[in-house]
Amino acid sequence: MDLRSLSANKRRAIGGLAAVAAAITTVFLLLSPPPAEHRRRDAEPPAGPIELDLTEPQAAALKSEKVLFRDFHQEKQAVGSIDFNQNRLVSVFTPYQGRIISAALNVGDPVEKDQVLFTIDSPDLLAAESTLIAAAGSLVLQSKTLTRTKTLLKIGGISQQQADQTTAEQQSAEGALKAARDAVRMYGKSAEEIDRIVQDRLADPRLVVKSPLKGYVTARAAVPGQLAQPGVAPAPFVVADTTTMWMVANVVESDAAALQLGQEVLASVSAYPGRTFAGTITVLGPSVDPTTRRLFVRSEIADPEHLLRAGMFANFVIRTGDPISSLSVSQSAVVREGDGSMICWVTKNLRHFTRRPVTIGVRQGEFVQILSGLQAEETVVGDGAIFLSNQAAIQTSR
Repeated sequence: MDLRSLSANKRRAIGGLAAVAAAITTVFLLLSPPPAEHRRRDAEPPAGPIELDLTEPQAAALKSEKVLFRDFHQEKQAVGSIDFNQNRLVSVFTPYQGRIISAALNVGDPVEKDQVLFTIDSPDLLAAESTLIAAAGSLVLQSKTLTRTKTLLKIGGISQQQADQTTAEQQSAEGALKAARDAVRMYGKSAEEIDRIVQDRLADPRLVVKSPLKGYVTARAAVPGQLAQPGVAPAPFVVADTTTMWMVANVVESDAAALQLGQEVLASVSAYPGRTFAGTITVLGPSVDPTTRRLFVRSEIADPEHLLRAGMFANFVIRTGDPISSLSVSQSAVVREGDGSMICWVTKNLRHFTRRPVTIGVRQGEFVQILSGLQAEETVVGDGAIFLSNQAAIQTSR
């Protein structure tokens, strides 16, 4: 073997040993733990509260507010629908059989109390008025007979017994006329109309059916020429008083214990955003639906302007207790972090800001209840709190 070959073999051996040494060093570095200061910086969150300092232009863009006590209502929420107040919903039937002559009102028309809804041609009314006319004529005849009898009794032309008999017949005729007038009055005729029938000796078979209350026509089945009978569905007219409406909700079973009769209810519908309708709970269902696990709740809602319509969906807020005074901030002052925690940014000079974890309660309107984490009269950032959280995230990620 010459020197040239020996030199080449040595070079290859030395290169192999260097490669093995480099591989061992790489494995050692990968398996060995990082320095203590690196481990502490990467694995542990920064110690102490997170604080930020802003420049004057940045701070000027923020809006601060005080932590104040406010009243928070104890409420439960539900979803339901609007319906007519069934206690103020009347199916108007004819009191006696007859054929409908006219019906002027339609569904949706307003109606006043005692306004005419429809008119029928009633044979029963015709018979009652005929009896009235006959009774009135009979009374006239008996009155004249009694007058003559009294004259004859004075001159001895008749006996006292005959005079008493005539008086009894006259009194019977008066009773018959009174009964006939009452019978016609039951058909809705006024005293003036009855007097006119008696005076003119003319029976009027038209029976007028009037609305028993003020409201709106919600259904109409009356058609001229149709035979109408008492209590036979469908009713010729249905009238509803819409000054109060029902709101029907199905409340979750877990809220049942907090509900009581008479509790205040506030309802809102999409047709009138920002407006609420006040009422009270009038009925609590006696059982829970076994399928939906919900409790039937009915409320009576005042609607003097007649804005609500049956069938509307509504959101209900049920007041279950007296208001609770608690610390609060605006909803914009509370920021939800990525881990689900809630924080506020507290400041004393509107330049230096400290991140403060808080526990929140209910949200009502523009405010949120603060259960812990803040003190009364502390200053927090309202509008712009999200900007501070973003700045803090950038700072801690460096």
